[in-house]
Amino acid sequence: MEIWVDADACPVVIKDILYRSAERTEVQLTLVANQPLHIPPSRFIKMLKVVSGFDVADNEIVKRLSAGDLVITSDIPLAAEVIEKGGYALNPRGELYSADNIRARLTMRNFMESLRASGIDSGGPPALSHSDRKAFANHLDKILTRHASL
Repeated sequence: MEIWVDADACPVVIKDILYRSAERTEVQLTLVANQPLHIPPSRFIKMLKVVSGFDVADNEIVKRLSAGDLVITSDIPLAAEVIEKGGYALNPRGELYSADNIRARLTMRNFMESLRASGIDSGGPPALSHSDRKAFANHLDKILTRHASL
């Protein structure tokens, strides 16, 4: 198992949780972004810089992903592709996407996108809360524990 991070939009506090988890569990963590990122020195943490462009980082993650890998992303179309390839997708708010819920998430995303395109201001998501961070850490620990027991 490897952990891939759609890192351009991933909150710093979530990256910090991931850094600690990668060190503790000795699981490879790769942050994919179109700009250089400061990462802690570790043999388990690396950064993959891709060129700027629409979905370039997402496409690179999907290309390198193996079944059973975990992807951290709030990008719902990317999460759908990850699930299709047999991976796990977890968003920074602690929601684990699955084959059971991804279709509904895609439908809602497309609906909200069409509202915004028609000029309706739908606002953005609320700030990441303490309970979001805790939910993320809990789901991450469950996935990593399950992986360690295999």
